[in-house]
Amino acid sequence: MGKEMTKISDPIRINRTTVKNRLTMAPTVKFDYAEDDGKVTPKHIEHYRERAEHQCGMICVEATAVTPEGRFCKTHLGLWEDGQIEGHRTLVEECHKFGTVMLIQLNHTGITANPECGPAIGPSAVPTRDENVLAKEMSLDEIHSMQEAYVAAAVRAKKAGYDGIQLHGCHSYLINQFIALKTNHRTDEYGGSAENRARFACEIIRAIRQQCGDDFIISIRTPGVEPTVAMAIEIAEEYVKAGCDYLQVSTGIEWDDPTLVEDGSPYNLICAMGVRFHEHFKGRVPVSCVNSIFEPDLARYLVENDLVDTVDLGRAILADPAFCEAVLQGAPFVKCFDCPRCQYGPFTPHKCPALLKRS
Repeated sequence: MGKEMTKISDPIRINRTTVKNRLTMAPTVKFDYAEDDGKVTPKHIEHYRERAEHQCGMICVEATAVTPEGRFCKTHLGLWEDGQIEGHRTLVEECHKFGTVMLIQLNHTGITANPECGPAIGPSAVPTRDENVLAKEMSLDEIHSMQEAYVAAAVRAKKAGYDGIQLHGCHSYLINQFIALKTNHRTDEYGGSAENRARFACEIIRAIRQQCGDDFIISIRTPGVEPTVAMAIEIAEEYVKAGCDYLQVSTGIEWDDPTLVEDGSPYNLICAMGVRFHEHFKGRVPVSCVNSIFEPDLARYLVENDLVDTVDLGRAILADPAFCEAVLQGAPFVKCFDCPRCQYGPFTPHKCPALLKRS
């Protein structure tokens, strides 16, 4: 007899934690929920609690700054000091009531820094948001201090009750800047080979494991192409060797892979990168995919055809907090309108038209 088909409702074990189904909420920043102190607010708690209540298996709380200088803006969550732990603890407790596994994404903006928050720094002196301004190349001491900031934030996350953390290693932020050829021109142990370019994150992973224990989930959100799928997989291999438990695949800085072409699949090319990672890492570490998964049928298709282990939901679960119930039970749902500029994004009113229709 062949292997029984995996269902979207089946549990999955990540490290030593069982997630009740294959649906996860991707980290999506709520740009105007926090104050300048970076603390969790009642808006954050209600936002995540509502998604947990409607059967989301795992939630990855939005990008959270490991230093105040590394924020997107002044209304951005943080875990850079102990006074921020209590709010996160309340958020986690509210979501744990529904059996949802909780991760938090840790991030620093690096060369894409908001000048209102801090200077642009990175692996090399490359252009910043302002093409006429170069980022400051980080010294070895600055690299090690930044790694310590990530680890300290992970320790705070564990104290708050999170089941694990996700390192934000894509979307052009600091960890991504270390692995990308375009932004890392170093000639020391943090530049050149894939092993060296992955070293910044790998040393963070190993230190978090040492500080937070064997049971703590360490995930990384990593590019599926940088600039090719093969090179991105080479980087991810280093993360797995360092002790990463879970690869959540998205996009990075450079895309130069002619093998990524539309082939009539029901999912897009960003999802396709997650599918390729799953093919490579199958049986070793679980892999997710993300992007434009707006229909329950597509979420089921990706998991039940053994294309990925889990499905990361972004705009679909923002548009309807009960989207997971639509996937799991066939319940009616309000579909994301796929607005050209998502109303949950930066400098927008956070008045999702689909969510307003639902209410």
